[in-house]
Amino acid sequence: MPVYLLGPEIVFPPIEEAESGLLAVGGDLSPERLLRAYALGIFPWYSEGEPILWHSPDPRFVLTRDRFRVPRSLRRAIRSGRYRVTMDEAFADVIEACGSVPRAGQDGTWITEAMKEAYTELHHMGFAHSVEVWREADLVGGLYGVSIGAAYFGESMFARASDASKVGFVALMEQLDRWRITLTDCQVYTPHLARFGAAAWPRERYLQALEKAVAKPSRRGPWRFD
Repeated sequence: MPVYLLGPEIVFPPIEEAESGLLAVGGDLSPERLLRAYALGIFPWYSEGEPILWHSPDPRFVLTRDRFRVPRSLRRAIRSGRYRVTMDEAFADVIEACGSVPRAGQDGTWITEAMKEAYTELHHMGFAHSVEVWREADLVGGLYGVSIGAAYFGESMFARASDASKVGFVALMEQLDRWRITLTDCQVYTPHLARFGAAAWPRERYLQALEKAVAKPSRRGPWRFD
């Protein structure tokens, strides 16, 4: 299985070479490279102390509006009104929390300091967006990702209170539907996202859908709920 070493040029090797998901190593996290990577179906995923690793898994975990569903118990939490949800009001706080709030079964985080800086720059450019979930004045949940054209690429979420990140995710998905951002990339399988209707697609199917989605105009930030 070949793994390519990237140089300074903003180019990537053929995606079909990523037999086990890992495609390339090296390069940088410049906005130009990140945006090019996402548009091609590639994303960075590595740990502190490692070189930058670029992935394109097969299959790809994807959520579309026609498959999106909200569990009944979560609908009750949404109707309770105990949380307030905003967008792009506290991006730095959300990405910091995503990198620091402990998760069951995980010993560390892949959100390095370099990743925080890179995605914050994408946020300032209007391509990276956060969803914040508040209980009164406290930030108790949230998520962030990247959007190009009619595609949204989910990156990470966190919760400090029951169902907080899930409430934010539902609000985001409903807003994306109103904006006709129809393809949500969940990258790899998680039981959490499977409960919302995400499904595993062969990489070829995902790339065909992605090519059409990223060709559409991008809704650059700041984002606000309608």
